[in-house]
Amino acid sequence: MSVNSIQLLTPQHWEDYELIDCGDFEKLERFGNMILIRPEPQAVWPKGLPEAEWTRRHDIRFKGRSATSGDWHKKRPGLPDRWHVSYRNNDVAVKFRLGLTSFKHVGIFPEQAVNWDYIADTIRAFQTKQPKVLNLFAYTGGASLVARAAGADTTHVDSIKQVVTWANENQELSGLSNIRWVVEDALKFVKRELKRGNRYHGIILDPPAYGHGPKGEKWKLEDHIAEMMRDVVGLLDPNEHFLILNTYSLGFSSVIVENLIKSAMPTVQNLETGELYLQATAGSKLPLGVFGKFRTVG
Repeated sequence: MSVNSIQLLTPQHWEDYELIDCGDFEKLERFGNMILIRPEPQAVWPKGLPEAEWTRRHDIRFKGRSATSGDWHKKRPGLPDRWHVSYRNNDVAVKFRLGLTSFKHVGIFPEQAVNWDYIADTIRAFQTKQPKVLNLFAYTGGASLVARAAGADTTHVDSIKQVVTWANENQELSGLSNIRWVVEDALKFVKRELKRGNRYHGIILDPPAYGHGPKGEKWKLEDHIAEMMRDVVGLLDPNEHFLILNTYSLGFSSVIVENLIKSAMPTVQNLETGELYLQATAGSKLPLGVFGKFRTVG
């Protein structure tokens, strides 16, 4: 078993995204040609740029009404509620439809581009032609699109029908097809795949701290993640595989993720753990989750 030292990773080549500044529990960021201000609970330090600069530069600002919802305030009439951004890494190019949701999200988590690169690079390195990839808690499909664009037979699982529909729209925008869409509780889906004897060359998990399945199933990260990890490693192809576990829970460290993976797969090889962050142009690093990943290439 080999384990690398803890890594700090940030996206390197995304022209359509920029974290301009962060601090005072907010972030100023550019998605394509739109500049947004959104709440950010981890930005506990002071802003790097003056407030007047934030006010001058932004197009739309989110203001919360409660802990879970809020409203978008546009600085001038005519600004869109929806727009598109692109992402490219070598021969893998995908496109996303972004939108202003009532819970501050816009449809992508930019720090995940680090994992997208890992997915694409690993699929390219596989000896298996058209490897099978499973994306759990898959949201609007960033990892699913990248896996499909890199040549994988891709299955996308999320419990919310509306975001799966959004992901399908992103597939069409990206000029892709044939992703398998599944609206289901992720843990139930994994257990059924185990019974069927199905195997995957790649598995991606980006579970929320809390969530609900389409039939009211409850998900709580600390209560269910160990069971989920025990099950998903049983779906991995024994010869060529990769797995990515990413968590955003404020209570989880990369050491916890390392322990979860080792407990589920004691013989794991090439394990990497660390923290994802976004580098602000103004200077600060914004931490946005921890990860563990490993791969075996034939």
